[in-house]
Order: sequence, then structure tokens, then C-alpha cells
Amino acid sequence: MSRALLIVALLAGVARGDTLAITGATVYARPDTKLENATVVIANGKIVDVGVGLVVPAGATTIDGRGKVVTAGLVEASTQLGLVEIDLEGSANDGRFGPAPTEIHAAFRTTDAYDARSVAIPIARAGGVTSAITGPRGGLVAGQAAWVSLADDASSSAPIKATVAMIAAVGRGAVANGSRGQAIERLRELLDDVDAYRKARANYERNASRTLIAQRLDLEALIPVLEGRVPLVVHAAAESDLRAVIALASERKLRVTIEGGEEAWRVARELAAAKIGVILDPTDNLPNDLAASDVRDDNATILARAGVVVAISTIGAPANARTIRQLAGIAVANGLPWATALDAITHAPSSLFGVPDRGLLERGAAADVVVWSGDPLELATRAETVIVAGVVQSLVTHQTRLRDRYRTLAPVGGRAP
Repeated sequence: MSRALLIVALLAGVARGDTLAITGATVYARPDTKLENATVVIANGKIVDVGVGLVVPAGATTIDGRGKVVTAGLVEASTQLGLVEIDLEGSANDGRFGPAPTEIHAAFRTTDAYDARSVAIPIARAGGVTSAITGPRGGLVAGQAAWVSLADDASSSAPIKATVAMIAAVGRGAVANGSRGQAIERLRELLDDVDAYRKARANYERNASRTLIAQRLDLEALIPVLEGRVPLVVHAAAESDLRAVIALASERKLRVTIEGGEEAWRVARELAAAKIGVILDPTDNLPNDLAASDVRDDNATILARAGVVVAISTIGAPANARTIRQLAGIAVANGLPWATALDAITHAPSSLFGVPDRGLLERGAAADVVVWSGDPLELATRAETVIVAGVVQSLVTHQTRLRDRYRTLAPVGGRAP
């Protein structure tokens, strides 16, 4: 076992109620607030204090942060972590829908299918990801995403927020015939029907209303979206689709976030004016859809300069959640300010989804904290200590177990294996 893993293993006995103190570190209390030789004090799952010259509480377990960088835990803003274990195996795949025979699955709840024991979760956690917004994909409305903690305790898998967003899509793949125009039409019709159902439930129950586009549970699930209590995350790539979503959000007074947004840079000012954030993968720079062929490497930079809240994500791939800091570093290489890139994988998701105690190291915030060996956006940096809800986590993964197993095998034929 490496020295870093040994230290984590020793610290992993620290319980939630115990006090931790990270001392002498470079601490980013906020992505744009850097403190040198600072201390972070944690107790009862919360940040108690952050600052320079703090006195370590008596009896606290101390983590030496000299030469290290400390940030809030990373947040993967759009993934299927805990829903998809093996892409090509149906029995290990939940929450992926096609457009036919029905494209509306608003009543689908991630919490009903989420597997807190997924082998991909420890891998994401070892990469410094402490929580994630995970949810379904496919069709016009895929269902309800949840904000989940990635703590190493599958028996305590209650979500941080059970319904953090409703996931939808427009564009060619959202409806059965592949028409982009029909997709936005169907979404408008669906919202009209939700409004009609909300205003006349009694008529619906007596079978005295017109035929509605969706089933009762789907209509019920969409009422909080229509009332602005739950954000609608819309996967959209092409400029025309983005403009249609902006218009729909204005018309219905919806809380909307764009996912994907390959051509979002073309409507950056309109998105900023509408206060619509964008979740994107800065390496998604190929014209996968000929309707959205005008893609560019500095998409995130242009959006951020316009005042759009940008979150960086792998957009779905659960096995790749650990790479979001690498994606943020690539965005920096293409002009995104370093602090904005760190914000995009820590606090920006909190801003978009209304979970204010994540992504910052401030008094009262959730104690999701990572101690890094260096700059967290550098590829060679590693997460040395990962703390979730005040508890130091194991960094053992399926891969490390395999590595340790085969590293200790006896040489074959006198040669090292």
C-alpha cells in the first residue's frame, strides 16, 4: 500500500462527529479566494472555520497540509453515475430511454434506481468528486435527477436532494420521427397539458377532460417545473434549438439550464440575459450533429465572459466522472480563467441547482473537502485526502485492488509478471 493510501486508511477511522483540522495548506475558500498557510476546521460534518492563524481545537485530528492545495469537493453536474454500470448490458443499465413508443418519463425518479454500490463511485471519489447530479437520459423528458453524495457508505445512500432537476431534451433525437421542430412543439404541448391538468384535476379524474399528452404521474411530476420550483435541464446543441428553449423559458417563466450547448457560444448574450446556465464538456468540439456544426474549443470562455454560469461535466459518462478536473484544465488552456474553471466543477452546480452549502469552504458549509498534492487542474496532481460530510474516505477502488493483487504475485518462470 502506498504511503498516501496508508495515511488515508489511518484517517478513515475518524467518525463524523470528530473534529478534523487541515493545517498549513493553500486553501481556496472560494474559487477566487486563495489563503496561504491556512487552516480548515471541520466538525459534525460541517466547516467550522477557515482562515490564517487559527488555533487548532484541542483533541482534533490533524492533517498536515504543508505544500498541499485544499478545495471544496468536486461536483459532477451531469452524469449517470449509479444508474449505468455497464453500457452494453441491459441488466446493468437504468434510466436510459428511447423516443419510442413514448418519449415522456417525467415520473421516473433516480432515487428508485440509484445504486450506491456502483464500482464507478469509488473511482470518481478517488478523483476528488464528492457529490454528483445523476439522472436519466433519452426521449423528450427523461425524468428526475438527484443530487447524491459519493460517501463510502452504501448503507447511507439518502440523496442530498431527491429531485434536483427534471431532465429533458430537444433536437432530432428527442421524439420518434427525429424532427427538431416537432420536439420543441411537443415540449410546448406537454407544458400546456400540465397547466390544464393542474387547473382541473377533478375533471381529469372524472374523465371529463380532453386527451392529454402524458400520463397522470408524469403530469404530476412536471407541476413543480411549471411553477418554477424545480429547474428544467434541457439537452440542446444547435443554435436554433437553444433559441427555442430561451423563448420557451421566457414564455413559461421556467428555471432552465442548458446541457451540452455545443453552439451556446453563439447565443451567449441571450443566455446571460435570461439567466440560463450551461453545463458543458469543453472537449466536445466535433460536429456530431450537422445542425450544430459550429463548435469551438473556447465555448466555455465565451459563455463565462458574457456572464453565463458555466458548469463543466462529462455529460453522462459515469466511468469518466473522475476526469472533470482534467476537462476544467483543458478549458483553462482555451482561455477560461483558472478560478472560473474551479468554480465550474465546485460551486457553479450549487448555483444552478439551489444547493447552497456545497462547493465552498466557508463556515456552515458541508464538509466536502479535498486535499490535493498540487494544482487540482493539473493532470499529474492527485487527491491525497478526500473528506465527505466530515469523514475521511477510503481511496481504494476496484482498480487499486486489482493492482495490489497482481503486483504481489510470485514471478512466473523467474521473471516479474
